[in-house]
Amino acid sequence: MSVFEVKQGSSPVILGFPHTGTDVPSAIWDRLNDTGRLLADTDWHIHRLYDGLLPDVTTVRATFHRYVIDANRDPEGSSLYPGQNTTGLIPDTDFDGLSIWKDNQKPTEADIAARLAEFHAPYHAAFLAEVERVKAIHGMAIIYDCHSIRSHIPFLFEGKLPDFNVGTDMGKTCDPAIEAATFDVASKAKGYTSILNGRFKGGWTTRHYGRPGTGVHAIQMELAQSTHLTTEAAPFAYDEAKAEKLRLHLKDILARIEAFALTLSTQKGETK
Repeated sequence: MSVFEVKQGSSPVILGFPHTGTDVPSAIWDRLNDTGRLLADTDWHIHRLYDGLLPDVTTVRATFHRYVIDANRDPEGSSLYPGQNTTGLIPDTDFDGLSIWKDNQKPTEADIAARLAEFHAPYHAAFLAEVERVKAIHGMAIIYDCHSIRSHIPFLFEGKLPDFNVGTDMGKTCDPAIEAATFDVASKAKGYTSILNGRFKGGWTTRHYGRPGTGVHAIQMELAQSTHLTTEAAPFAYDEAKAEKLRLHLKDILARIEAFALTLSTQKGETK
């Protein structure tokens, strides 16, 4: 079984899904405790939420769960948010700070090395291959990394998380026009709240690949799960009515950033 799924398209936009996978090999599953086996920190149904919103878009999705290893963390183990509570390359706890492993079953350094090779590296090799393919077509690529999280998690942040959390590492990972187009839609979406580079400024994928000077732009969208789930607790059911309302805004965002990319690609072609 592949640890990733790729759908190739001709659009300059690439959708990343590092946290929607729920596959856990049996040897790892046996080491998880009851809390871990809830898989509560999954980005539930996000690949379904974005399905069909942008014709011919490329998608790269990890099929393994983030408790196996987190595809959106630095393989060197560096924290995304030094000094703040967060989870690592292979989490010790869930987002509530509760242990997810049975006693004496926490992953070792050897486990980390093995899972980097088996899961993390192949996912990012596939991701990079698509970035290079799309860039070869258009002269640029825009990575839109798709995420979701519960709106109330005291261990990670105070209060209620905004509905749209746009992250560009303080503007470093993409052209300002991409950031502006995305946040314009999010901030004007009636009935929703939004923030730019708040608690979530973009994970490792966004920060690692987002190099505007090389023609590769990256932006992360972290959605509060209250926007598209019936409840933010098991069984984490998809809410069709909520989702369809949200999808209108997400479709608008993707269309705008694709239009920017196609315009820029055309301009570059005309100046050659």
